[in-house]
Amino acid sequence: MGSLLNPLNTTMISTALVAIGHSFGIGAADTAWLISVLYLASAVAQPVLGKLADTLGPRRVFLAGLVVVMASGLVGALAPGFGTLIVSRLLLGVGTSAAYPAAMAVLRDESRRLGRPTPRPVLARLSFAALGSAAVGPALGGLLVSVVGWRGIFAVNVPIALLAFGAALLWVPADPPRDRAADGSAPKLSLDPLGIGLFTTALTVLVFFLLDLAHPQWWLLAPFAVLTAVLVRWQLRTPQPFIDLRMLAGNGPLLRTYIRHGLSYLLIYCVMYGYTQWLEEARGFSSGHTGLLMLPMSVTALVCSLLGARTKGLRAPLTVACLLLTAGAGILVFLSGDTPLAVLLLAGACFGAPQGLIGTSNQAAVQAYAPPESIGAAAGLQRTAQYIGAITASSLIALAYADAATDAGLHLMAAVSVVLAVLLAALTLTDRALRART
Repeated sequence: MGSLLNPLNTTMISTALVAIGHSFGIGAADTAWLISVLYLASAVAQPVLGKLADTLGPRRVFLAGLVVVMASGLVGALAPGFGTLIVSRLLLGVGTSAAYPAAMAVLRDESRRLGRPTPRPVLARLSFAALGSAAVGPALGGLLVSVVGWRGIFAVNVPIALLAFGAALLWVPADPPRDRAADGSAPKLSLDPLGIGLFTTALTVLVFFLLDLAHPQWWLLAPFAVLTAVLVRWQLRTPQPFIDLRMLAGNGPLLRTYIRHGLSYLLIYCVMYGYTQWLEEARGFSSGHTGLLMLPMSVTALVCSLLGARTKGLRAPLTVACLLLTAGAGILVFLSGDTPLAVLLLAGACFGAPQGLIGTSNQAAVQAYAPPESIGAAAGLQRTAQYIGAITASSLIALAYADAATDAGLHLMAAVSVVLAVLLAALTLTDRALRART
């Protein structure tokens, strides 16, 4: 339940952006901030909370995150202005970021207790919760907007988080005791606050550059480069770094998993937000009808997440996902105001299967390639890569659409997506580590 909150909120708002824009008298370029601010908060918070889960214990971190989620839901549901909605999405990004790395850390602790690796079907259930919620998000968002208005997509987080909090108190295992120091004193926390601060600042600067590709603020690249250099130097010198750069440099399969995951979700979220906005503004569908049109994508994602979990290897499902992303982007290039409904449904379905296959396969890759003692932080970095791709996608959408979703804007976004899909396929097919069975 906790793991579904972040992906649910990343996609549920897609069918509410137009309604929110009309409510506050703003355009698509402004409502894109509701997408970007959650991704910024999540990209920063996921590895930080993953590190906290590895250090303090996953149960504590998970419960604290759910409290923040409940607060964010109330702030958004009662928001008097657009700025308050931004604050709500910021809190939502931080609070929901605790669940996934905490869950991976819980599975690690259980693996240690049982003395066996985490079975892939168990990982698949965690992935299914996240993918399922992301897949049904547009349909649920459209239903809530149609029935209770756009405020419902914020309020719905409160009861879900409350139920997850109660269930966690009952069933999530207590955090294992941390090893004490040699002199018997309490162990020191290895959080590396300077590394966290440098990482957060550098990533924030990068995100602000990516948010406005239509008018690039090139000067931001200078402080980003300086901050990155200082971060790298500090991480290489400190004995317990926030990001183990030496491990990443020597762990090519894990590093390539991050790159592949981020690029994949750049393509997926271009459709998740860009395509839905085009269906509403260019084709004139309501929020509810747009949600229904995205159902084939949702169902396909759910089915393929289960199928992907049953495969023994990683290369085959990831290759199929790349081919479908290329085909789906190619279909979008030719859509227009008189495109038959069946083709619109097919386009959505082409992006649904990759969601399921990519999510389960890359999650299994992180579990297989990351060091067990830092799986929470590694899982958080996987989501950071995903959200950097998503932020870039929202910037590409804003660049293509400006103030309104048009056919020309959709075709521009689709053409870029075709090129990126081909690049993703090349990266996947040339990765030798994917040939091994997991």
